[in-house]
Amino acid sequence: MVPQPNIRDWSGVIALGLIWGGTFMVVAMALEGYGPITVATARTTLGAVMLLALMGLTRRRIPSLTPSLAWSVILIGILSTALPFVLLSWGQQYVPSAFAGLSMAAIPLMVLPLAHFFSDEPLNARRFVGVSLGFTGALVLIGPGLAQLGSGAEPLAQLACIGAAFCYSVASILTRRCPPIDPVVLAALTLVVGAVILVPIMLATEGWPTPQGLRPTLALIVLGLVPTAFATLLRVSIIRSAGSVFMTLVNYQVPVWSMIFGAWILSEALPLRFYIALALILTGMAISQWFSLRKLLLGY
Repeated sequence: MVPQPNIRDWSGVIALGLIWGGTFMVVAMALEGYGPITVATARTTLGAVMLLALMGLTRRRIPSLTPSLAWSVILIGILSTALPFVLLSWGQQYVPSAFAGLSMAAIPLMVLPLAHFFSDEPLNARRFVGVSLGFTGALVLIGPGLAQLGSGAEPLAQLACIGAAFCYSVASILTRRCPPIDPVVLAALTLVVGAVILVPIMLATEGWPTPQGLRPTLALIVLGLVPTAFATLLRVSIIRSAGSVFMTLVNYQVPVWSMIFGAWILSEALPLRFYIALALILTGMAISQWFSLRKLLLGY
């Protein structure tokens, strides 16, 4: 039986959209005082500490790490925390936060062809049309940058954001294939992997962080506590209550909120191609997930 979302589920999924959509704005604020590696490291480390503390409070235990589970945790940790956090933090030094948020909208569209080859979800004609339309939107978004590769950091920063989205997509497939494990424990362990990798890199490249003003420091703390730790718990709660299909509604919100926050709070200029790319990507997502959305919203 398909779970029926209640008011709390709807409130939670809207809150998640706001939190993850606003993450790129908060990263931009943190970068006002800290280097990109420090921002990525603080996010993973604070998130790991919070989730490990929660594991202790809820008496969750780390399961026996078989070779298969251990490798899954390590790979997911690299591809869902360490690498994309660094790519996004570095990229956002040169591109608007709204661009980074729009890039993340491509994740569900990247997952579909990957799932066709590496999971049990075939890419049928409808999904292919949706993916093609979504990738057209991605090309509209990064097209000008591709034409300027080799002339400055911005084109590479755009590719870094798209690369982060690809990392998340691969991590999603690996998570589906991961041996059974509590989602909170998996999230905590993957953040630990990210922290173990990034802390020595941060110390070698940017040194031990010192306070750099109220706004960047608060942003750094918020990144570790809210979109990383708290949002993980909220996500698990919603999936258990309303199902994973209901969670896909977050994907539609993130790029919209990232553009709103970027323009409203950070006064970012949003070129016309951002809106065209958003329309194409969201339409592609809707087509590719049509039956799931219809069942969720209309009940049949």
